[in-house]
Amino acid sequence: MDADLTNRSKEIAKRLKQLGDSLDYSAKQQEIKVIELKMGEPDFWNDNESAQKTVMDLKGLKAIVGPMNELTGSAEDMSAMLEMAEEDDSIAAEVAAEIQRLEKIIDDLELKALLNGPNDSAGAILSINARDGGTDANDWADMLLRMYSAWAVGEDYKIELLDRQDNDEAGINHASIAIRGPMAYGYLKGEEGMHRLVRISPFNSEGKRQTSFAAVSVAPEIDDSIVVNIEDKDVRIDTYRASGAGGQHVNKTDSAVRLTHVPTNTVVQCQNERSQHQNKETAFKMLRAKIARIEEDRREAEEARKYETQARTGFGSQIRNYFLHPDQRVKDARTGHYVGSFNSVMDGSELQGFLDAFLMLKAGKIEASS
Repeated sequence: MDADLTNRSKEIAKRLKQLGDSLDYSAKQQEIKVIELKMGEPDFWNDNESAQKTVMDLKGLKAIVGPMNELTGSAEDMSAMLEMAEEDDSIAAEVAAEIQRLEKIIDDLELKALLNGPNDSAGAILSINARDGGTDANDWADMLLRMYSAWAVGEDYKIELLDRQDNDEAGINHASIAIRGPMAYGYLKGEEGMHRLVRISPFNSEGKRQTSFAAVSVAPEIDDSIVVNIEDKDVRIDTYRASGAGGQHVNKTDSAVRLTHVPTNTVVQCQNERSQHQNKETAFKMLRAKIARIEEDRREAEEARKYETQARTGFGSQIRNYFLHPDQRVKDARTGHYVGSFNSVMDGSELQGFLDAFLMLKAGKIEASS
């Protein structure tokens, strides 16, 4: 039998032990037991919002503990498989395939271990704003909205539309969605920044090449257990008439709400709910999320001063280029991650590679693209 298989098996055992420590595997197993007991109580669903959060917490824990359980059992079986392969070379191919499968699971879990920020386990509030590029930019913003929604569906996350402002000609001026599921914010927070599209404009009769920009903002959807200090005197509240679909009520009352946090000049808005009260409540949740992101960025900036280089991820920076002309490709400006199929990124199926590459960049496992 190839000695390489034995060495790879030993490496799996080593990485598995390190993963168990970094992911706090034993503690998570206990947490699952506690939550499952809590869910069995007769009054568990009396507070639906709290119950839904608990269910999401359980799902997040099982996303780690489940694969770890499988790895632990399979690693124990590997010793017996190696012994059999020593006596029968025909089993070596089966052993190699199993080792490759386990290595893939470990790779995925090691990426999850990088999601150790204070809000990484939370859901995400993702906002998209059309920038330079006229109608093409509005269309581009709508394309990005569909891309992230498709990715979320593929990851079995839940999506809620918080706010959407359609453009009169095509696409959107602005939209905000909540994406809820294990580690949604941890995966998506690296998407914040400017996204650039180059294509032949479908809105230009001369068929000229057009460059369009859309800005993506991502904040953690935090619950009331996390303290975010926002004083009433620092928030300006504006109401206005909602636009777009929604029936007579939406279009005839000042139900839409815009909040401005004056000290940070942070603006959020919501018009998707039917009442001003509901829009105001949702807008304040969005504002708390934005302020939490600002505080997180401040802490990360202080930490980044220890290093010589730091990838830019804020507004005004071009984090990724999407090309439909002269060829179809997508390349990240920070990590260098490249996909030669525009459509496979836009349908969400190959977006995860960009998210993973940014996690590895932040963890120092890959170098920034020059």
